[in-house]
Amino acid sequence: MSCRWIAAYTALTALLAPLTVEAQMYRVYFGTYSGKDSQGVYQATFDAATGKLGDATLAGEAVNPSFVAIHPTGTFLYAVGEIADFEGKKTGGVTAFAIDAASGKLTKLNQQSSEGTGPCHITIDKAGGTAFVANYGGGSCCSLPIGADGKLGPAASAIQHQGSSVDEKRQTAPHAHSINLDPSNQFAFVADLGLDKVLIYKVDPNKHTLTPNSPPSGSVAPGSGPRHFTFHPTGKTAYVINEMANTVTAFLFDAAKGSLTEIQTITTLPKDFTGTSYTAEVVAHPSGKFLYGSNRGHDSLAVFQIDAAGKLTAAGHVPTGGKTPRNFNVDPTGKWVLAGNQGTGTVTVFAVNQDTGMLTPTGQSIAVGSPVCVRFLMMK
Repeated sequence: MSCRWIAAYTALTALLAPLTVEAQMYRVYFGTYSGKDSQGVYQATFDAATGKLGDATLAGEAVNPSFVAIHPTGTFLYAVGEIADFEGKKTGGVTAFAIDAASGKLTKLNQQSSEGTGPCHITIDKAGGTAFVANYGGGSCCSLPIGADGKLGPAASAIQHQGSSVDEKRQTAPHAHSINLDPSNQFAFVADLGLDKVLIYKVDPNKHTLTPNSPPSGSVAPGSGPRHFTFHPTGKTAYVINEMANTVTAFLFDAAKGSLTEIQTITTLPKDFTGTSYTAEVVAHPSGKFLYGSNRGHDSLAVFQIDAAGKLTAAGHVPTGGKTPRNFNVDPTGKWVLAGNQGTGTVTVFAVNQDTGMLTPTGQSIAVGSPVCVRFLMMK
C-alpha cells in the first residue's frame, strides 16, 4: 500500500467521521398538554451515538398539541389540537407547521377542522399526501389532503363511528383513540376504545379518502378498551394495547384483505400488582425482536420478546422514573428509548439491550411540561 494511498484514506476517514456522528443527530419533538409548564410543541436535540438528550425548548406555540406527526420530507410537522371548540364549532383542530431546518423552530402554515371533538392522534402517509386523524371525544376519524406547500386542505373524508360496548362508564359511545397505516399504505386502522374494535378502512391516496373495509374490523375481548396500535417491522403481525384491560393483543395481518386475526392476548402488568393502572402506548423495536408498552399507574414500561410467529413473551418491567408514562418512543437506531412522564413533566432516556430488549436508565431526565408524544427527526 503506497504512502499516497494511505494519506488519501486517512483524509477520507477524517472527512467521513464527523458525517457519521452528524447522521446520528436528531431533533426530538414533544407534543404536550397546555398549562403553566407548556405552551405548545417542544424540541430537544438527541445524539444517538451517545444517548445524550439536550434540554427542551419551545418550538411552536399551540393549544393542547397532544400528538404530532412529521412529514416524510422532514420539512413539515402536524399537530392535533385536542379541544372541543374550533373556530366556533364543536370540533377539534389540526395545525400544519413548517420546520426550520437550521433551528427546528415551527412556523404555523394553516389549520383545519378535525371533524370531531378531542382529536388525539395523527398519522401521515408515506407519500406525504394525506393526514389521518382520530377524534376521541367525537368517536370519529378523518383524512385531510396535504398540499405541496405543506398546508392542510379540508377533510376529504370524515367517518362517524357507531355503537358501544360493555363498560357503562367508558364505553357507552365510540372513542377513536389512534389511527395507523399498514406498511403498504393501503389500509388504515382505528383503535376505538368505546367499541372494543380496531376498525379497518381502505385508503385511496389519490382522493385522500377512507372507506370501510371488508372485513370492517378486528375485535378484542369486551371491556378491553383498545387504545394504540403498531405493526411489526415485517408487516405480518400487528399489536393493539388495551387501556382498560391492561393487555396487548397480537394479530396476524392479511395484507391482501386488510384483515386482523387474533393470535394472543397478554397482560402488561406483573402478576402481583394490585393497584390501578391503565396502558397507553405500544411500540415495536426496529429489529422486530421486542415490543414495549406503557403502564400508567404501575408507571413502567412492559418489555416483551417477539418470536418468529409474532407471539409475545413477557420479559420484565422497567420503572420510567416518573408518573403517568403516557407516551414513549424507540429512536431510529434502536439503541435508546425516550419515555415521557406526563404526571411529573419529565422525559427519561433508557439504553436498549440488543439481545434481551431490556431497558437500563442512563440517568438522563429533562423537563417537558405534560409530555404526551415523542417523535424523532434526523438532523441534516
